[in-house]
Amino acid sequence: MAAIDIAIAEKRFPAIAGAPERVIFRDFALAVPERSFLVLLAPSGLGKTTLLNIVAELDRDYSGAVRFDPASPRIAYAFQNPRLLPWRTVLENVALPLGPEDEGRARAMLAEVGLSEQASAYPERLSLGQQRRVALARAFAVEPEVLLMDEPFVSLDEAGAARLRELLRRLLARRPATVLFVTHDSREAVELASRIVVLGGTPARIVRDLPVTLSPAERADPAAIDAVRRGLLPAAE
Repeated sequence: MAAIDIAIAEKRFPAIAGAPERVIFRDFALAVPERSFLVLLAPSGLGKTTLLNIVAELDRDYSGAVRFDPASPRIAYAFQNPRLLPWRTVLENVALPLGPEDEGRARAMLAEVGLSEQASAYPERLSLGQQRRVALARAFAVEPEVLLMDEPFVSLDEAGAARLRELLRRLLARRPATVLFVTHDSREAVELASRIVVLGGTPARIVRDLPVTLSPAERADPAAIDAVRRGLLPAAE
């Protein structure tokens, strides 16, 4: 597994089409221990996705540094949109980040997420929940040491999202990784996290940094989750 040390001196979006320049982060620091499940909780537009993109090196236009220990870990990114290639089958989408000799691993991952029978189907034939399962299978197929997740269960009904959260827990139990997970849903945050970092303000800053120590049984109990939300996240929605 890999620990992550994030230090952003400044990240800004320039003025475009009459909109003013916006500073997203200034003097921002966050340490993510290995094997932790850290949830970034904040309203939309506060910089959560920007932070994931910086960690993934998709956004290099900032002052600062992101360091991993050990260096150069395998990173997987589950986006808000499943981002499946419509002209490739489900199996081909899962195998995309793998070598041609690794089709067996892709098939095994599809079996783990319950989609073996859809291997030859195209994404348009799947429900949104099934598409998100494919995205999870693709992410775990590379055996990531760092897993970045940007609201991966958004737009699902609560029952569907709950099933995918449980699937994510099972996958991580078999393949541990350091997880940096973005959401604006405090219930989801409490159910999944070992630690919750609440962002606020402009530029974004850490306003709360909270451990979550619920047992697996308590994480399945809505009353226990709500009690933590009331006690630890009084301002969260």
